[in-house]
Amino acid sequence: MFTGIIESIGEIIALNQYGGNLHITLRCDFTHELKIDQSLAHDGVCLTVVDIQGDLYTVTAIQETLDKTNLSHWQVGGLVNLERAMQLGDRLDGHIVQGHVDLVGSCSKVEEKDGSWHYLFAYDKDSGHVTVSKGSITINGVSLTVVDSAPGVLGVAIIPYTYEHTNFKALNIGSAVNLEFDIIGKYVARISRGYAGI
Repeated sequence: MFTGIIESIGEIIALNQYGGNLHITLRCDFTHELKIDQSLAHDGVCLTVVDIQGDLYTVTAIQETLDKTNLSHWQVGGLVNLERAMQLGDRLDGHIVQGHVDLVGSCSKVEEKDGSWHYLFAYDKDSGHVTVSKGSITINGVSLTVVDSAPGVLGVAIIPYTYEHTNFKALNIGSAVNLEFDIIGKYVARISRGYAGI
């Protein structure tokens, strides 16, 4: 379980394919605090630490994860938003984030607005996922408030701190992003649609 409050940005050092699995080696400023079998959110994707060597650590993504997230777009040298799992008793500064990406969206607009940034993202409007204005959304692991909401489109406003301390500064029009929709909204949508066809 995560909160969507990014702790650090990791750098991708190596990508090694083994069968259907991708082993991803990264460097971050808290590698020395990690342990084998620990869960971390990488751009919102919960992955398990399988190896630690000095200031580098490795996680493994299976084919299903590669198919349903933006990990297949990652490149050596890329920047990844990192968050360790929340601890019981901590403040929930973001919102409830599972680390289970629902689908990949695409950045359709980036606009600087007098010191902040406005981003629009498009996603499959037939996916059954919905947003509401002032509701929560997780984009590349970042807990954000929805400021624009329409079928298949959502917008967020990014303050300077978030821009500088996440990989939002590296997003351009066409960039693929991981979207995790609000868990409460997903349950409400499922109940309202019913369970036919499951």
